[in-house]
Amino acid sequence: MDPYPGPQPSSHLPPAPKPPVVDAKTLWAGGCAAAVVAALIVVLGLLVVRGLLDTPVISPLGTNYSQAATLAGYAAAAALVATALLHLLLVSTPTAMSFFNWICTLATIIAAVLPFAQYGSTASKVASAIVYLIVGFAITSLLDGVATSARRKAATRQPRR
Repeated sequence: MDPYPGPQPSSHLPPAPKPPVVDAKTLWAGGCAAAVVAALIVVLGLLVVRGLLDTPVISPLGTNYSQAATLAGYAAAAALVATALLHLLLVSTPTAMSFFNWICTLATIIAAVLPFAQYGSTASKVASAIVYLIVGFAITSLLDGVATSARRKAATRQPRR
């Protein structure tokens, strides 16, 4: 007699889904490349806005040194933080790319709106917002592609013997 009444586990249940596999090397190499691209976009944006349009770019408070170096560093750091977020979401969250794209889009919008909360001309605020939008879009779209490669590469990789 079975001491536990009720339904019993069946041997005919489908196997548990495999945990997501991500090629971390591909993911982080792509994240580092995205960081370089983001930093270069900032430098290019500063050259265009300040050099060609003769409009200052609004920087985050506390920028004491070179504006180009500071903003390029922030852009690279944002790309690396986004890569860490992407890695976490890929290994732990269903529909990871939907969450990643939403989080990055909202963070990009916040970064683009911040110049309007600081002192400066309208042209400077708009130019800064455009630079920040382009950087955020680049980071999001590049890492979206990197995630696809990292998942596909991990799924097709053969086990070592």
